[in-house]
Amino acid sequence: MQSNTNTISRRSVIKGAAALGGAGLAGAFPGIVMAQGNAPETRAAKLGFIALTDAAPLFVADEKGFFRKHGMTEVEVLKQSSWGTTRDNLVLGSKSNGIDGAHILTPMPYLITTGAVTANNVQVPIHILARLNLGGQCISVGNEYKDLKVGVDTREFRKALLAKRVKTGKAVNAAMTFPGGTHDLWIRYWMAAGGVDPNRDINTIVVPPAQMVANMKVGSMDTFCVCEPWNLQLIHQKIGYTAVTTSELWMNHPEKAFAMRADYVQANPNSTKALLKAVMEAQMYCEDPKNRAEVAEICSRRRWINAPLADIVDRMKGDFDYGTGRVESDSKFQMRYWKDHASYPFQSHDLWFLTENIRWGYLPPNIDTRALIARVNREDLWRAAAKELGVAARDIPASTSRGVEKFFDGKVFDPANPKKYLDSLEIKNLKAA
Repeated sequence: MQSNTNTISRRSVIKGAAALGGAGLAGAFPGIVMAQGNAPETRAAKLGFIALTDAAPLFVADEKGFFRKHGMTEVEVLKQSSWGTTRDNLVLGSKSNGIDGAHILTPMPYLITTGAVTANNVQVPIHILARLNLGGQCISVGNEYKDLKVGVDTREFRKALLAKRVKTGKAVNAAMTFPGGTHDLWIRYWMAAGGVDPNRDINTIVVPPAQMVANMKVGSMDTFCVCEPWNLQLIHQKIGYTAVTTSELWMNHPEKAFAMRADYVQANPNSTKALLKAVMEAQMYCEDPKNRAEVAEICSRRRWINAPLADIVDRMKGDFDYGTGRVESDSKFQMRYWKDHASYPFQSHDLWFLTENIRWGYLPPNIDTRALIARVNREDLWRAAAKELGVAARDIPASTSRGVEKFFDGKVFDPANPKKYLDSLEIKNLKAA
């Protein structure tokens, strides 16, 4: 692996495994090893996840004993049927039969905290503790458009979609997983860069990830954006193909986050840090190429994604057959769990997500983005956890900003001037202030 992937300070992990002669990590931590005064206030947490491969760090933290290693012996990792369900259960909290935290689309903690997507606009403060991955999503297109071999350029696809709309008199649909979420923003950006107005030319519809393939099969949508394994499953079922991986739109873009209710964090600071350390170690485990086949097998299990291993393992390893004749091995666009600072929750990335939510009218233009980020983003806890884990200095970013970001269409996002970026976008749907 490259230098910043790291074999990293998995020191404690390696020692634990070595003590058992290489036995599985799940059995390596039968006791609780916590420094005096740092014991968890509670050993329990209920964490939600959606059946996607970027939730793998939660699966691995459970299966390989990382939660137990850090004293969190009563963690429940619970499948959610949709992102809307995740939102609703976070609003409820575990005391009301909901959840304390989740694998979540990065913008959602902001949308829940502000009440933008909750019933009666109730505001429920949520903290982002870590990013779970970079990249790894795809945009797929139905076989109806196979001759076009749609890729990053959507101009010809736009013509085909508009022609279909005129011919049939029906709307054409692009599916995503949650309004204002990552998949919504990727497919909107991609379409708009080719001149498709996602609010006027087509319909954007919400479909839960696990239902994407079935809906494409019956013709409910023309294109969709989602994580794996649903894009590769679409190809295996001969229903459609992969147009682009989302890192082709924005290299190593931030994607899912690990987030907790703010009241849980406030009441249980040590437990929160223990959860965070477990997730970070699981991310390191997932990143290691030697573990990718095993991680894919874990993901395929019934309690997690419940999908054929064949639909998961290739892309987990970084091998992409787009279903169009294009094949890439060990692709640079593959998902990252730890390498390239994948785990660190850059505030500059949260600012981009907020700016895009302003672009599409999910948030008002006059919202105080800096104050909101300070309220939601807890990179300070990530740094504290990294220090306790002994993470190498090179794997801890010096700044809360990753700097200027460049996109496939030539657009540039400078975190120091988000308005300039917003002004440069031709297609948008700003909400009245």
